[in-house]
Amino acid sequence: MGELDLSALRTLSVQFESVTVLSHALALAESIKLTQTESISATIEALSSSLEPLEAAIWDTTPNDTLIASYHKLFQLLEQLIAIRGDDHRHHFVITIPVADRPQHLRNCLGSIHALCSLYHYGGKHEGHYNKLTVVIADDSREQDSIDEHQKIAEQYNQLGITTIYFGQTEQQSTLANMSEHERVALINVVGANTPDAFFHKGASITRNIAYLKLNELALQLEKPLFYFIDSDQEFKVTVEQAEGERPLYAINYLYQLDRIFSETDATILTGKVVGDPPVSPSVMAGNFLEDLIASLHQLSIRNPSDSCTFHDELQRADDAAYHDMADLFGFKPAADSYRYYCTLKGEHDHSDCLNDFSDKLNRFFDGEHPTRKSLYEFEPLFESIKPARTIYTGNYIFKPQALEWFIPFATLKLRMAGPTLGRMLKASIDTQFVSANLPMLHKRTVDELGESEFRPGIDRNDQRVDLSAEFERQFFGDVMLFTMEALCKQGFPDTPVLPKIIGEQIEQTGAHMQSLYTTKHQQIIHRIEQLKALTHDPAHWWNDQPNTATLSNMTRFIDNIDHNFGTNAEGYRLINDTRHLHQRYKEIQIALSGYEWDRISWRSALEGLAST
Repeated sequence: MGELDLSALRTLSVQFESVTVLSHALALAESIKLTQTESISATIEALSSSLEPLEAAIWDTTPNDTLIASYHKLFQLLEQLIAIRGDDHRHHFVITIPVADRPQHLRNCLGSIHALCSLYHYGGKHEGHYNKLTVVIADDSREQDSIDEHQKIAEQYNQLGITTIYFGQTEQQSTLANMSEHERVALINVVGANTPDAFFHKGASITRNIAYLKLNELALQLEKPLFYFIDSDQEFKVTVEQAEGERPLYAINYLYQLDRIFSETDATILTGKVVGDPPVSPSVMAGNFLEDLIASLHQLSIRNPSDSCTFHDELQRADDAAYHDMADLFGFKPAADSYRYYCTLKGEHDHSDCLNDFSDKLNRFFDGEHPTRKSLYEFEPLFESIKPARTIYTGNYIFKPQALEWFIPFATLKLRMAGPTLGRMLKASIDTQFVSANLPMLHKRTVDELGESEFRPGIDRNDQRVDLSAEFERQFFGDVMLFTMEALCKQGFPDTPVLPKIIGEQIEQTGAHMQSLYTTKHQQIIHRIEQLKALTHDPAHWWNDQPNTATLSNMTRFIDNIDHNFGTNAEGYRLINDTRHLHQRYKEIQIALSGYEWDRISWRSALEGLAST
């Protein structure tokens, strides 16, 4: 095992004298007898006890890289001692990543997992592989190049010590083939009915549910497994604001902290959140982004373009729903004021440079970035952050094997808001066993190499045009499903069946309410689009006289796309106001809700049957 490296413990003990348990841990570590289990255990206990007060002290001010590096080394010391003692019965994590035609996102995501393991050493290593971690890549790609690249990435990280299972089309079909024809038909609403020649782009919910079947198999093979679902466009980092601007840090030992929660509480399912880019669709962010953009352009218009940039005030922190146009629907207070653009350029630059850089980010909005509202990490002691939950964020949730029964519902409808919908059912059914904790991941909608996202379902690109109408439609009816579910849960659903007639009436009522809200918001957005057009093309404003044509080109392209997707003739709004389409979707939702009890029975039966084979 080698000698113990106590340098970080010594440094932190001096730097944080007020954390007296650190000094106690240091004294024990310096006198430790590595041949005596009792001595090792006492040191482990002292180190473990020091972590919470140390974290609070570290986050009293924004930590720098040197401090975080010492924090990493402290965990490495702890893991070394646990390995020497030799009785590590902590949880084994199975991180599952659904992915579809996103090789660069996947590479970045796996890279962050590898970094997390390298920095914190959770579970230690045996024969070159991390003992308590398995990664499952659930591939839903269509393009063969993406499939090949995903397989290469899986093998690369296998070689780097991350046990990585590639769960592609062939493997998924093989898993489904373990069920009888009768079972597969009974589960058509859960795992779909894609034929072998079209077994791709099934949707994230169907892919997750098929992955659940693989996890059901792994549950029998691993000691104390926890199943951890993340999205491919996320990384195990958090963003903090430092003097030089926004900065990502490996500041959370996710696996260690989650093991503690699931060991010391009765949590069955836990959900985290994200920092960085919002987890919601541009469909519900257009109103507030236009408000921010107009306000920022107004401020730029009265400044001299050649003066030094003045858009470097303190970054405004976005709260949980600051980016959502209808935040009040979710119990949040809408932002009272617009958010001013925060310039991210470094070094000497003027307002013209600032606007050019801002304009370059505008069209990333259609990929889900929000250039003016991003959330940053705010520390909160781990166990104080644990709260009853009502929403599953499907890009960051963890559960025990017994929670495999809670598949992603209504998967074949391919609606957005599947996580919040499932969350409402979990809250109604398992109550305090469903919690959230302050363990966010970094969400990055775009990849730097492309300046945009890789594949996103419901997004149609054609040269300079981006069409969000399919995603917008899925968002609207996802909202109808969510708030219908919220109302049904008050009547005892899902544990108590609700009559189809009552379900239908509730859908109609909720749909009418959502239509009214969307229509009101649409009128506000149309007005703001016209304001933006007038402001942008006003010949009195200096950017219309600038030699840098890229700035105006970026702004014009943004206006064209925002008008196409949210203006008077937007296809998305036409769809949600088309009577025939509306009632067809309502009927699909009613059938899905009415059949949910049978889906649950069939799913439980399938899990039990597969576990016994």
